[in-house]
Amino acid sequence: MTIKSRLKIMMSLQFFIWGCWLVTLGSYMFNTLHFTGTQVGGVYSTIGIASLLMPSLVGIIADRWIKANRLYGICHFLGAIFLFLAAGISDPNLMFWAMLFNAMVYMPTISLSYTISYFCLEKEGLDTTKDFPSVRVFGTISFILAMWVISLGGLELSNIQLYMAAGASFLLALYSFTLPDNPTSNVKKDKSLVSLLGLDAFVLFKQKRMAIFFIFAMLLGAALQINLVFADPFLHDFASIANYKDSLVVKYPAILLSMGQIAEVFFILAIPFFLRKFGIKTVMLLSMVAWTLRFILFAYGSPSNVGVILLLLSMIVYGAAFDFFNISGSIFVEKEVDRRIRGSAQGLFMTMVNGIGTYVGAVLSGKLVDYFTINGVKDWQSIWLVFAVYTFVLAIIFAVSFKYKNDLNGNKNVNNVA
Repeated sequence: MTIKSRLKIMMSLQFFIWGCWLVTLGSYMFNTLHFTGTQVGGVYSTIGIASLLMPSLVGIIADRWIKANRLYGICHFLGAIFLFLAAGISDPNLMFWAMLFNAMVYMPTISLSYTISYFCLEKEGLDTTKDFPSVRVFGTISFILAMWVISLGGLELSNIQLYMAAGASFLLALYSFTLPDNPTSNVKKDKSLVSLLGLDAFVLFKQKRMAIFFIFAMLLGAALQINLVFADPFLHDFASIANYKDSLVVKYPAILLSMGQIAEVFFILAIPFFLRKFGIKTVMLLSMVAWTLRFILFAYGSPSNVGVILLLLSMIVYGAAFDFFNISGSIFVEKEVDRRIRGSAQGLFMTMVNGIGTYVGAVLSGKLVDYFTINGVKDWQSIWLVFAVYTFVLAIIFAVSFKYKNDLNGNKNVNNVA
């Protein structure tokens, strides 16, 4: 089996775990456990809390002391335990802690999976910019598969989604030990304290371009979390309207949302072209515009004939919104940093996106949803329009502040940041 095939299996299991619960857990907590918007936002904020330090810390460990593939397996084994425990919890406080511990070991595995992939592809003499998207796309396909299994199985409001995720996590933990060993750094141990601790990646903030990039990574991370937490509950709420309660949108909301992941497949494969042709600035700007359109289409979408078209369009633009930032951003970091701090830099990127950004997005969006909830009824149109304004303002500021000249051959500033 080729290394690309082995990495595709790894990536498939990695995102199957998340696909089992990430989109639908909010509906389970809202409708089955009867949590409030703030409580649901609090549970999802655990992703952000864990990502504040854990991806960077685990990246440091992978760079310095424990081979990335082995550390990857340990994290997934622990994640399986915490997901299994979360499935039996109905108290919001206990759910918070169970999902926090799960996030602490799961979130680092995303950047670790990228680090493992980049190393293995490079070792085989392959081009990471060209070949990584074709590996990463299998994660998206698997995420879609998980959503369809949960939705068609009638499990969106059930704790079985967490049990399935736990099983997949355990399987990946075993599989990870069959992957090629990633070497740790040979940097001498008599370096400065910053270097010794593997905090070299934070030096990237000294460069204005990289600092601005990471700040906007954080701000767009908030937009992503808003979408993940409330998209599925938004569609479930149409069940309260008599004309819509038997519609396919209400019966299978996760399948509708999976259309966004299907769109991701095509946009992921288009990333190499867009990066070489337009550069990271334009690609990230397109992501922000796509987020704005996503939220506007949600605001006016519904299970009605015209409304369904708007919802489907929102799924298409989601592919660009996610891929043109998350995947392109990871590739940008890979190309910009010194290979000695590759794991730390990917961990830092994950910290900004899924750490600070996710925490702020989950907490503030939960409060906003409660603010626009009157007598148990949520004003989703106002909620989505507020989010649309947020991402539109981000796009304007980013266009003015981020300076980066792209080399159409894809070689500009490669590995020149230490």
